[in-house]
Amino acid sequence: MLVDRVVVPFEGRGAGTGPLAWGQQQVWEAMLDIGSSLPMGGVVAVDDGRTVDDFVRELRFHMSRYPSMRTLLRFGDDGAVSQEVFGSGEAVLEIHEAADGADPAAVAEALAARWRERKFEYDTEWPLRMGVVRRGGAVTHVVALMCHIAADLGGVEVMMRDLALADPAPHTALSPLELARAQREPAMLRHTAAAMRYWEHQLRSVPVSLLGDAVDRGDPTFCRIFWESRALYLASARLCARVGADPAWVLLAAIATGLDRAVPGRGPFVALGIIGNRFRPALREVVSPLTQDGLCVLDVAGTTPDEAIARARTASMSASKYAYYDPAAREDLFERLARDRGARPDLRVLYNDRRFGPAPAVSASSDDDPRAALSLTTRTVEPAAFLGPKLMFHVEEVPDVVRMVVEVDTRYLSLPAAHRLLDEAEAFAVAAAV
Repeated sequence: MLVDRVVVPFEGRGAGTGPLAWGQQQVWEAMLDIGSSLPMGGVVAVDDGRTVDDFVRELRFHMSRYPSMRTLLRFGDDGAVSQEVFGSGEAVLEIHEAADGADPAAVAEALAARWRERKFEYDTEWPLRMGVVRRGGAVTHVVALMCHIAADLGGVEVMMRDLALADPAPHTALSPLELARAQREPAMLRHTAAAMRYWEHQLRSVPVSLLGDAVDRGDPTFCRIFWESRALYLASARLCARVGADPAWVLLAAIATGLDRAVPGRGPFVALGIIGNRFRPALREVVSPLTQDGLCVLDVAGTTPDEAIARARTASMSASKYAYYDPAAREDLFERLARDRGARPDLRVLYNDRRFGPAPAVSASSDDDPRAALSLTTRTVEPAAFLGPKLMFHVEEVPDVVRMVVEVDTRYLSLPAAHRLLDEAEAFAVAAAV
């Protein structure tokens, strides 16, 4: 039950107006396509005695420190979207009381669910919603959700780190407005041009359609496969140690090989990779969406495992290098390709490796033999609502296994072929490792 709304005044630097930065533009298009604010955040239990006043200070800290939290969108009559950063204003911290007999965790989760369901009012509502749940006057949970136009997961990590340090110094990273201005500098225009040359060269070398025409096979049209492989994790560790590879390259080579074996003769593996761009030093501390699509093209037909991994390294690095560009230039390229080839590039295969950190350690123990772990592989399948991609791989950050969620439109890749793809990817890595 909502019992109070605490008004939290704030002020900070960087007020002004201007266009959206490149990452914001990509997120905004995704938000429109999906019909969601793509909120990030959720519920955190509070067991350290923090009070409402503590969370008032936390909300004021975020709103004052980061210009993206003080930003509203502006919509022109011509359809153009811009942003306005405010130098001061007021946010609201909601206080909800768990009634007698009610579970405060359930109250918090219900609040988070309502906030996720309700899109942000982009031109009037700050992009950070925050509230607390109390029982008997003591705070038990905090609920915070952020509109994706304000930050990505990397930006949230910056915010949480700064909050833990209680850093009073000004946040000196580029604001969204400063970033948008920097992206119009001549150096960035040249970078966009180079990226588009790469994209055009790759796209002219592959088929327009990546998975052929739609065929109704009687399967549920949209499915999710939840797949976990200890064997692939162990095989990756051995391959990384042997050839000096990154786990991401090994997995990419395995997936490309799996698809090549499951659907022979279809041509190279072509996917959009979701690239965070925070490996660029000037962007590391930015609190704004930086993620853009990278184009990964990987031909593994007729290669040895070592060759496939080497090619995956090149494909992965090229996708990252050329994933920072003006989205308008990419749209111009797609229109030109459509005129030349009769159709826009069909890029509805997505690959999202969310892992980070060093390669897993390898041991000589027989317990670390990937062949012995093959029996531990698990998978479950469930029908899904509408999926935009034809095929999408989400690789999750979990210890000691490779865990993926694979989304499949079975009109383009049958469910048996998707299962075979995963089996073959695992078999490729295990055979190469042992």
